Amino acid sequence: MSTQASRNYNPSYFRSSSHGSTASSNSENLPPRTLARVAREMRDLQKKPPQGITLVVDPETGCSASLGEIYADIEGPAETPYESRFFQLKLVIPSDFPSSPPRGFFLTKIYHPNVDVSNGAICVNTLKRDWTPETSLSHVFSVIRCLLIVPFPESSLNDEAGKLFMDSYEEYARRASLLAKVHARSVSSSLTDTNGNKNATFDEFVASATPGKLSGSKSCLNSLVDKSSLPNQRRSSKKAVAEKKSKKKGLKRL
Repeated sequence: MSTQASRNYNPSYFRSSSHGSTASSNSENLPPRTLARVAREMRDLQKKPPQGITLVVDPETGCSASLGEIYADIEGPAETPYESRFFQLKLVIPSDFPSSPPRGFFLTKIYHPNVDVSNGAICVNTLKRDWTPETSLSHVFSVIRCLLIVPFPESSLNDEAGKLFMDSYEEYARRASLLAKVHARSVSSSLTDTNGNKNATFDEFVASATPGKLSGSKSCLNSLVDKSSLPNQRRSSKKAVAEKKSKKKGLKRL
């Protein structure tokens, strides 16, 4: 996956990703050392994302909507019921991270033994007893994707899916595939809006709003745009529109 995909403009993603918000975290509650660790790991995720993982960032900040919540798209692995479908994922960072592990949530509905159907919570040992402060967020994302290949029904959060997986894999795969086609996307959400239309890339969006005003190295991930000129640009556009309307009214009077 290219790192460019992690910078594509999709404002609807951040407006609609409220699933699992009961466990949300805010970066304001995180200590500076934790924020620095998370920002560094996000930079690493952008430079070298794990296979099948696309980090999703807010185009207005160059980061996740909050450093307390890390969003990503996960591509279903080949030869699984989730193949070639894209699922939205969120990691919630606790205030004592990395002493305590993040909590993982699928924002896209998915039929899986280790995913709670009520809130998308993920059960995996890496985020529980196997967690260590040295574990990276990149590793966490990779483990969650591997969970789509090899579920662990012994520690299921979805008992129905866990039992079906053990009793009849064919029926489990059929149901998981059907729900994946209904709820998951055929392309990454970072590349389309809620109507399935292709979004402009982040650079294209900013260039159209503020020509020649791109400037790097101003965010926690060195990808923030210089937005200081945006208000003036919008005011200038509004003024131009108002002047055109005024001219039209004057011509009508004549």
